Amino acid sequence: SIASADMDLNQLEAFLTAQTKKQGGITSDQAAVIAKFWKNHRTHIHESLINQSRWDNVLKNMNWRVDLKSQSRHIDQINTPVAIVEMELGKSGQ
Repeated sequence: SIASADMDLNQLEAFLTAQTKKQGGITSDQAAVIAKFWKNHRTHIHESLINQSRWDNVLKNMNWRVDLKSQSRHIDQINTPVAIVEMELGKSGQ
């Protein structure tokens, strides 16, 4: 719960306090150890979760433009915008 919510220190303190008050919950010593661990490793844990949830491919580059038709057989098709998007995908870490 702590990692998936990426809790800040205030949220962490509230969460651990609630867990210590729960019947069958954790002790205050356990809460202190969890809080210290989270403070020291929060960034690494968060990055690890992001990397595990990411697909193999990542977006490397993106180009886009909007074109307008200036000539057409039918007058109602002139000045109709068309968006063109080009996305370059690559493997993560390459």
